[in-house]
Amino acid sequence: MKQLIIAGLITLGLAASPAAARSLDDIISDGTIRIGVNPNFPPMSSYGDSNELEGFDIDIGRKLAEALGVEAEFVPTESQQRVPFIVSDRIDISMGALTRTVERDKLIDFTVPLHTEAMATLTTTKVTAESWKDLNTSDITLVNMRGNWSVDFLKEQLPEAKVLLVDTIADTVRAVAQGRGDAIVENIDFFMKFTENYPDVEWRVIEDTVFVGFCGIGVSQGNASLQSVLNIALYDLHSSGTINETWEKWYGAPMLKPVPAQPYF
Repeated sequence: MKQLIIAGLITLGLAASPAAARSLDDIISDGTIRIGVNPNFPPMSSYGDSNELEGFDIDIGRKLAEALGVEAEFVPTESQQRVPFIVSDRIDISMGALTRTVERDKLIDFTVPLHTEAMATLTTTKVTAESWKDLNTSDITLVNMRGNWSVDFLKEQLPEAKVLLVDTIADTVRAVAQGRGDAIVENIDFFMKFTENYPDVEWRVIEDTVFVGFCGIGVSQGNASLQSVLNIALYDLHSSGTINETWEKWYGAPMLKPVPAQPYF
């Protein structure tokens, strides 16, 4: 992970001299905040039927901009660009399911968590397992996506289970709905919306989580005034229920492990 991040910075010519970030005063004076969002990550954010960006990040990004009294300017930012774009001052903040990690925190700062990524199990009532560890049997076929880090992780943790690899999130859910697979062990919040396409399937979630990651909003290192005001805005959005309501609107189910409002940071 560290090597990939540093390589991305070097590619953009940023490793030696990060650009000076815009301060909170700069953003307010300009009247806009530049928000990095992933345009290929529905329903977190993507281009809708009218070719406008929509999704969870878009709704919450507008709420954050409103709290600052500015307009939201959404900047398409692929996953690998999230940290480099902050360091190079191409964006003021990064969203896009930016999981807090030690290696990223060496390069940027984070707000308090916006949402979680809960690695758990999505299956159907045909499977009687009560824990993800119960899936370690040759009777079970796990469905996953090619290239996911979790493929190797699950082969190590559940070596007896069979594995069916497909290309997209929609394909994984379809495979289980059609009976070609039995379960998906992944960050299942991102998969729940696709279960609506198969209303006759009796879906269930095994809430015995493998782990829970926390995704914050990325800001430039040392940009304390912007980080602080975003933390306060996030407290208001969490305590009012806005974040969880917006999550359910776009993902079709409540966040598996909601983030409690944090008044101190």
